[in-house]
Amino acid sequence: MQFENSREFAQEMDQNDALAGFRSQFFIPQHNGEDSVYLTGNSLGLQPRSVIDKLKQELDDWAQYGVEGHFDGKNPWFHYHKFFSESTARVVGASPKEVVVMNNLTVNLHLMMVSFYRPTSTRYKIIMEGGAFPSDQYAMESQAKFHGFAYEDAVIEVNPRPGEYALRTEDILQVIEEHGDSVALVMFSGVQYYTGQAFDMQKITEKAHKVGALAGFDLAHAAGNLALQLHDWEVDFAVWCSYKYLNSGPGGVSGAFAHEKHANNPDLPRFAGWWGHQEAERFLMKKGFIPEYGAAGWQLSNAPVMSMAVHRASLDIFDQVSMKQLNEKSEPLNRYLQFVVEDAAKSNDGLSFEVITPEERGCQLSVLTGENGKDLFDHLTKQGVIADWREPNVIRMAPVPLYNSFMDIYRFGQILKSY
Repeated sequence: MQFENSREFAQEMDQNDALAGFRSQFFIPQHNGEDSVYLTGNSLGLQPRSVIDKLKQELDDWAQYGVEGHFDGKNPWFHYHKFFSESTARVVGASPKEVVVMNNLTVNLHLMMVSFYRPTSTRYKIIMEGGAFPSDQYAMESQAKFHGFAYEDAVIEVNPRPGEYALRTEDILQVIEEHGDSVALVMFSGVQYYTGQAFDMQKITEKAHKVGALAGFDLAHAAGNLALQLHDWEVDFAVWCSYKYLNSGPGGVSGAFAHEKHANNPDLPRFAGWWGHQEAERFLMKKGFIPEYGAAGWQLSNAPVMSMAVHRASLDIFDQVSMKQLNEKSEPLNRYLQFVVEDAAKSNDGLSFEVITPEERGCQLSVLTGENGKDLFDHLTKQGVIADWREPNVIRMAPVPLYNSFMDIYRFGQILKSY
């Protein structure tokens, strides 16, 4: 596609955009009486307009039924987690029994690692990307220490080659191969939060299994962003948050995936709670944990309904469009953003950018700025651009196909040029 940094080009792209109507389903933050240029869906997605009605329904049922809302409400709370199974499965490429919505992301990561990080004296190493999001680093460190291993020995971090910002798939696979039968778990992000690199999860999983290890992924920046096929890729487990590309509010509930090959294994160690107990016997209050089939068997407590009501509002939107359709818009939208950024730098000597996001990407574009980067970022903010600053000098931007337009990108470019 031949891009043009012009209003006419952006308007024409928006007029031909089959997904343009979805923007009206979201609240767009305002700046001086007009829509801001919101480019932080990779940090917090926008609020669906239907959230208020979803929340009101549960509040009304609470008011009307009290505790009986668990069974008599319009959406019985006892079954609430089941309302997400079909939609969530489509978003991450799984069967409905392989997914569950519960807790928050790092809680779910720890719960999954109880089951899937089972180190021995000889097979105990975890391979992960260097520079992973701190919460993942802390989880790996504490899990290794919990089992009596030193972080420096147990956790192998794979870093980019000197002078590069992204990891090469062949380097990841080589490290897995080198450590071979000492590897218990390969644990990567689906998309690297800082650079925006999308990892080849299928190849990483295949290599992990080849050396006898398990493969897990933190999909915080991938769920709702990439077209995932967790079941077909035979990923062992995955976790994700819902407040980024899944637009489900600050601190929103998390999702978890466990492949069906692990779904009916009651001997698989796990931390148990009564909502993960076999549903048919849950209220008999008997001793002896019997896990519910599938990912639901990892639940601990009953559903946080108010938070999950927000998530329902978002997933209702995802039910109207496939991840394939979203990616078909996301790809040119992201490329247009890069084109506009690079074009602005050519016309303004005060701008210095280096794109550090590789070709393997989703929505996100990360650019390395010059010494005046923070001043530039502050200028953008004052002009109505909502982006994300990461120390020491990176601006992260994520044009989201559900609500961002090509005109957003054009306006962003004009603001850049005005610096």
